[in-house]
This record gives sequence, C-alpha cells and structure tokens, in this order.
Amino acid sequence: MVCASVVMVYSASAPAALEKTDPMSYLKKQGVYALIGVGLMMAASRFDYRRLQLLAPALVLTALAGCLAVLVIGTRINGARRWIEFGPATFQPSELAKLALAVWAASYLARRRAPRTLGELWRPIGVLTMVFCGLILVEPDLGTAIAIVTMLAAILLVSGTPTRTLAGGLGIAATLGLFAVWFEPYRRARLFSFLNPWQDAQGAGFQTVQAMIGLGSGSIFGVGLGQSVQKVNYLPEAHTDMIFAIIGEELGLVGATAVIAAYCAFAYAGLKIALDCKDPFGKRLAAGLTALVCGQAAINLAAVMGLAPLTGIPLPFVSYGGSSLVVALASVGILLNIAGDAGAKSASVSDRDRGDGRARAARPRSRGGAARSRSTRDVRRVAGSRRSASRP
Repeated sequence: MVCASVVMVYSASAPAALEKTDPMSYLKKQGVYALIGVGLMMAASRFDYRRLQLLAPALVLTALAGCLAVLVIGTRINGARRWIEFGPATFQPSELAKLALAVWAASYLARRRAPRTLGELWRPIGVLTMVFCGLILVEPDLGTAIAIVTMLAAILLVSGTPTRTLAGGLGIAATLGLFAVWFEPYRRARLFSFLNPWQDAQGAGFQTVQAMIGLGSGSIFGVGLGQSVQKVNYLPEAHTDMIFAIIGEELGLVGATAVIAAYCAFAYAGLKIALDCKDPFGKRLAAGLTALVCGQAAINLAAVMGLAPLTGIPLPFVSYGGSSLVVALASVGILLNIAGDAGAKSASVSDRDRGDGRARAARPRSRGGAARSRSTRDVRRVAGSRRSASRP
C-alpha cells in the first residue's frame, strides 16, 4: 500500500507540482516520509511493546502539549491550523495524539476493570478524550476527533465494557459532534451538501460531485495510470484526502476494489493478532491500532464515495502526508511486535517437571525418541507390578 501510495501521489500531484520549482517535490517528500516510516516500523517491531506502558503518561503529555502549541504557533493552511513547521518538514500533533491515546487507554484498561456505568466511563477516559477532541476541533479537524472516538470505542469493547454503557457514551459523543457541526458554518454547509451535493454542485457540493465524476469515469479498468482528468484543477486536494477518487478514475473498479480489499485484509490480520494475544495490554492495544487505521480508511472512503460528509481525514498509507504515514507505519510496527510475542507464547508448552514453572520450547519428538519413551514407561510399569506382587 505504501508503494502504491508513492506511485499514486506522484500521479495525482502532477498538476499541482507543475506550479512549483521542482515538479517532483511531492514525490520526493512522500518517498522520504515512507523511508522514515518503514524505519520506525522496523524499530517498533523489535521494541518490546510492554515498555510502552511506562511511556504512556509521557506520550499523552507530549501530545497534549503539541495540540496546545499548534493553536499558537501552527501554520494555517486552507483555513485550518493543524501543522507545526520544522524547516522544510511539517508535523501534525493530532496524529501523535491518536497513538498516545491508544497506548494510554490500553495500559489503563489492562490494569483496571472496564467501566460499567457512564460515571466510570467519564473518569478519566471521558475527560481526557473530551480535552483532546476539544483541542482538535478548535484547529478545526472533525475527522481526527471521530477517529479517536472510534479507536477508544474498540478498546473499551475489547476490555468488556457493557454494550449499553458504550452505546450511551457514543450517543453523548455524537450529540456533542452534532453541536460542533451546527455551530461551525462550513461544517453545516458540508452536512447539507452531503444530503444533496448536486443541488450546489459549484459550491459546497463541488468536491463531492467531482469525486463522484472521477470514480464514475474510471469504469471497470480505468482510463490509465497518469491519465486522470479530475486532478487537473477539477478535484481539490486530489493527492491528499481525495486520492481514492483518482485511484478509481485511473485504475477503475478493479483498482478501487483492490484498495478496499487491502484494508479488509489489514482489519482481519489486526483483529486476529488481538484475539491471539494473551497479554491484556497487547490485546487492547492491537484492537485499538487496528480500529484506528481501518476506522480512518472507512471514514475517508465513505466521504469520497458520497456516503458520508467530508471530514478532511486522509486515507491511511495512501494519501500524501508525512505525519499520517509515519504514525501509521509505526503503529504497524507495534502490531508486528505484538504478533511476534503472541506467536512465541503459542509455540511454548508448560513443563511439569520444571520446578520454577517456566515454559520450554515445544520440539517435535522423533519416532526413536517416542519409542524409547514408551519402552521406559513399560519397564517402570512392570517393575511397579512386581513390587506390588511381592508385598504381603
């Protein structure tokens, strides 16, 4: 998916890159971000994920400081203040907030009983979630707030939170989200344009209409890689949030289906890791990271296809963007580490003869060894019967 991202970002960003000095600027940046992300993925896959429990408070405080700092010193792009510039690179603190909250929530719920009532859910999980989501909504970034709530709901569900309590908490979050949409004019316009984008095809519904045109133009096999028309000043943000529309136009239904199938495979693998993991912290963290990636993908795909309002959330692994790609690949590294740990545990058996109760590696026994073992048991059985017969 990352390799496909580099190709599609180069194709979708070509018209926008022509306006810059270097027409390959987006491709080079995405390639550098991909290399950094793969490096972090490899490092995280070798770093014991249990140590993240000790780092959870520091991660939360760092993410909180970043979300506060971006409101003060952040760079405003397209009316949103979400990025902090570090020379030629930019960083989005809300991406770190997702990972930090996943680690903290998994650590907290692994050591305590799952919330049974709304009062227990409110303290401290609800309070911390509201603080982060409030700061992110001020940026403004509704899509990231929805992704955080989705991720925390998955962790709570795996932890054993009753369905009624979880539904009540999600209902409260949805109500607050509707208030946030209603009192922000551009969000309210997006909501109404989603209901009927063709009513204002040149205004609020322009992006949705152009995305639908791009998807429909691709037919079954697409118009060909690099041959998209929508990316040429028709579809805004073609290489970021709306890149799936370009995939559908250039690669057709086949390419779009392959992307959706890839996320389904990721969801299956991530949930299987969570089910196989015996460690409470690892199980919750795997479920949360899987829901985080697949939840963002579902939100983005639904928005591009006109099934949900636009939220401005990128497509994980595929859309252009350094912070999103790096954090997503780091999350994959943590999942790989959890999977390796679960595999090591399942490959060991309990040793009854070992006094310290530790496990030994399970090794296949040869036929000769099995025969010797059986013959030894037969000799002991015969000897025992003789001793019992000699007793008065």
